[in-house]
Amino acid sequence: MSWADVLLLVVAGTAAGTINAVVGSGSLVTFPALLMVGLPPVLANVTNNIGVLPGNISGALGYRGELRGNGGTAWRLAIASVAGGVAGALLLLVLPEEVFSWVVPLLIVLACVLIIAGPRIKTWLSARRVALGAPRTVSGKLALGVGLTGVYGGYFGAAQGVILLSVLSIALPGGMQRANALKNVLAAAANAAAAVVFVLISEIDWAAAGVVALGAIIGGQIGARVGRRIPDLAFRVVIVAIGIVAIARILFF
Repeated sequence: MSWADVLLLVVAGTAAGTINAVVGSGSLVTFPALLMVGLPPVLANVTNNIGVLPGNISGALGYRGELRGNGGTAWRLAIASVAGGVAGALLLLVLPEEVFSWVVPLLIVLACVLIIAGPRIKTWLSARRVALGAPRTVSGKLALGVGLTGVYGGYFGAAQGVILLSVLSIALPGGMQRANALKNVLAAAANAAAAVVFVLISEIDWAAAGVVALGAIIGGQIGARVGRRIPDLAFRVVIVAIGIVAIARILFF
C-alpha cells in the first residue's frame, strides 16, 4: 500500500468506528475504501470485518456505563448474535453476493420504520404485558431477531446497527442509549464470531485490516462520547437519516 492508501484507510476506519458506535453502517465507508485501494470485493468484505471489529469493541467499552446492570441480558443475546455471525460468515464464503443484495434495502427500510414507530409500539407492548401479567424478560423472539441480524452482520454488516437498534429499542425497557450500548456489544459479538471463521478458512489482507482497525479504535471512542449526548428524538432522526443513506449507497453506488 502507498502512504495515500494508508491515509485513506485510517480516515475511513475512524469514520466507520465513529458511525458504528453511534448508530451503525460504518462498513459503508470502509468497504468502498478497501475497494479503492485495490482489494477484490469478497476479500475487501472479509478484510473489512476484521478491520472494524476493534472499533466495535472500542465502542462497546465506551458505553460500559450504560451497560451496568444489563450484563445478563447482554450475555443471553450475545449467544444468539455469535451463532448468527458464524452462519453469516459461512454464507458469505459459499453464496454469491446477489443472493442477499435485494433483501438488504428492505431490511433497512423496515428498521427505519420501526425506529420511527418505536415509541408507540413500545407503549402498546408494555400495556399488553401489564394486561396479561407477563414479565418483561428477554424473549425467544427477541433472541431470534438478534440472531438473524447477526447472520446479516456476518454476511456483510452494513446497517447491522440500524436493524439491531430498531429491535432492541422496542423490545427492551429503557431509552435509546441503553439500546445503543447493547447494540455495540451484540454487533461486536457477531463480527468477532464471523472474524474467527474468516481467520480459519479465508484469505485476509492483514495490512489493510490493521490500518482500518487503528482508525476504528479511535472512532469507537469518539462515537461513544458523541452518541451518549444525543437526545432520544434526535437519535431516532440520525438513525433514520443514516438508514436512508445506507439504502441509497447500496442501491445506486
